[in-house]
Amino acid sequence: MKIFANKEIKKLFLALSGIWAASFLLTQGFLWLCYQRFSLFLLLVFVLAGGAVLAACYSYFKKQNQVMEQAVSHIHAYLDGDRNARIACDEEGELYRLFHSVNSLAAVLNAHADNELREKEFLKNTISDISHQLKTPLAALNIYNGLLQDGDMELCAVKEFADLSEQELDRIETLVQNLLKITRLDAGAIVLEKTTENVADMMRDMEMHFAYRARQEKKEIILSGPDHVSLFCDRDWLSEAIDNIVKNAFDHTESGAVIRVTWKALSSGVQIVVKDNGCGIHPEDIHHIFKRFYRSRFSKDTQGIGLGLPLAKAVVEAHGGAIEADSELGRGTSFTMNFLIPAKL
Repeated sequence: MKIFANKEIKKLFLALSGIWAASFLLTQGFLWLCYQRFSLFLLLVFVLAGGAVLAACYSYFKKQNQVMEQAVSHIHAYLDGDRNARIACDEEGELYRLFHSVNSLAAVLNAHADNELREKEFLKNTISDISHQLKTPLAALNIYNGLLQDGDMELCAVKEFADLSEQELDRIETLVQNLLKITRLDAGAIVLEKTTENVADMMRDMEMHFAYRARQEKKEIILSGPDHVSLFCDRDWLSEAIDNIVKNAFDHTESGAVIRVTWKALSSGVQIVVKDNGCGIHPEDIHHIFKRFYRSRFSKDTQGIGLGLPLAKAVVEAHGGAIEADSELGRGTSFTMNFLIPAKL
C-alpha cells in the first residue's frame, strides 16, 4: 500500500501496534495476578478499540496521501506546461499552507516568465528598429561612395556628396550614442552627479546652443522665468534632456515659429515648460511619443530616429521628475516637466 511506502507512517503504525499489544498484555497480566484468570471481554474491547484506532489512522493517512497525489499531479501538470495548474488549498492546516506557498511560487514563476517574454520581444523589436534605422543611412552612404568613386566627377559634386555622407555618419553616431545613453540609464549604470543649479543659467546655455539654428531657420526662442529658481540636478544630463525637447520643437515647426521656454517654482517643486506653435501632435500619437523608435504615420519628419523624447523622459524620471505632453493640431505642443524642490528630496 502506498501510505506504508512512507517510513515514518510505517513506524507510527508499528508503534501504535506495539503500544496496543503491550497495554493488552499488561492488563491481562494484572488480571491474572489479581484474579488468576483472563478476560475475554477485555480482549474483545482491546481488539475493537485497537482496530478502530488503526482504522482511523489508516483512513486519515490514506486521505492525506490522496491529497498529496493530487498535489503532485498538479505540479507535474504545471511542469508539463499548464501554467494555470494550481493545487486546491481552501482548507486550513500546515499542509494547505505549503500548497498555498507552492501556488504563490507558481504565480511568481509565471510573472518572471512573462517579464522574460516581454524583454525578449522588446529586444527583438529594438534590434529590428535599429536595423531599420541603420538601413537608410547605410544605403545612402553606399550610393554616395559609389558616386565618389567616379573619377570624372567635378570637385563641387565631390564636396556635395562628401557633405551628405558626413550627415549620414552623424545620423548613425547620434543613433548609437542615444541608444547607449538610454541603455545605461535603464541599467542604472549612470550615477547622476547632482548639484544645486540655477535654472535660468541652464536655459540661457540652451538658448546659445540653438542660437545658430534659430537664425538659420528664422525661428525665435523666448525664455521666461525668474532668475532665483534653483534645481538639484545633474546639469549635463538634464540639459541634454531639455535640448532634446527643444530640438523636437525645432524639427516640427516652420520658419517664423516661436519656441517658448518657461520655468517657475511651485509650492512642491520646479516646473519647466517647452512650448511651440508648430503643427501639433495627432491625438492618435500623443500617448506613444515617448516610445522608442515610434514614428507617426502623420509625421513629415523623415530624418528623426525616435530616441530624443524617450531619452528626455528617461533622464527626467532618473531625476525623480515627471514629463507630460499636451498638444493641439495646428496650434502647437507643450512639454511640461515637474521636479521636486531640493527640500523634498
